[in-house]
Amino acid sequence: MIALFRLLARVPLPLMHAVGAGVGWLVWWLAPDYRRRFRENAEAAGFTPAQYRPAIAAAGAMVGELPFVWARPRDRSLLPYIVRWDGVEGFEAALAARKGVILVSPHLGSWETFGQAVGERFFKDYGPITALFRPARKKFMAELIAGSRDRPGLQTLPTTVSGVRGLIRTLRNGGYTGLLPDQVPPLGQGVWAPFLGRPAYTMTLLPRLAQQTGARVFLGVCERLPRGAGFAIRFVPFDGTAMSDPKATPEAAATAMNEGIEKLIRSLPGQYVWDYARYKQPRAEAAVEAAT
Repeated sequence: MIALFRLLARVPLPLMHAVGAGVGWLVWWLAPDYRRRFRENAEAAGFTPAQYRPAIAAAGAMVGELPFVWARPRDRSLLPYIVRWDGVEGFEAALAARKGVILVSPHLGSWETFGQAVGERFFKDYGPITALFRPARKKFMAELIAGSRDRPGLQTLPTTVSGVRGLIRTLRNGGYTGLLPDQVPPLGQGVWAPFLGRPAYTMTLLPRLAQQTGARVFLGVCERLPRGAGFAIRFVPFDGTAMSDPKATPEAAATAMNEGIEKLIRSLPGQYVWDYARYKQPRAEAAVEAAT
């Protein structure tokens, strides 16, 4: 499987996006449970078929780009594929202030490309982007994903108490991190808060990091451009909300975070992962938030 990914990483990215889009539609028609969950989530959030149908192809394009993102040679840069950086001046100014920066990027667009591209661009002046990383359970996937994390400008920490403490040190030392905010955290590591019109168990780790370190917070997305034209990265400042207010309750902070994520998704509904099981019950697991 690893050899296949390395081979596919040499295929032009526009072609892999096109093939992936076709696979996305094939899965849509062949998997009724996937189709039902996709529709239910998108329509419950108030989107029409015309708004969410592009996400069917986008889901396949996401899979199609993974060999390139994960398995291309380490010396092959992502930056030529990023054709636009919107809001980057404000983001870089926050990095230059050396007070810590948190990037909030949901399952929208190409979040794997996002982390690698940001780390590659800013590594020389501001060091690597740091993220928590949980290895995959299957061996071949663990090897593939681990290889994708072994890139210039990226630093990973385990999803443990020691990893969270390392993240806090990074922010307090003026570094920056990226987190997926719309994952379902383990039981005891979140609160219930509205998300796209429904209650969702929402992580409290990210607001706590912002509240305790005083780091600046930015929403971010890496949008796939049409017809394989590359990617556009966008940064949106996310200050002045309950998410970063030390006096806010966990519920208020989580609600504010979800509201910001919703705005980002509503700006690009055709590239959100609508089949993601965002509303499932949390699982029991050892806590990591004691570090905060």
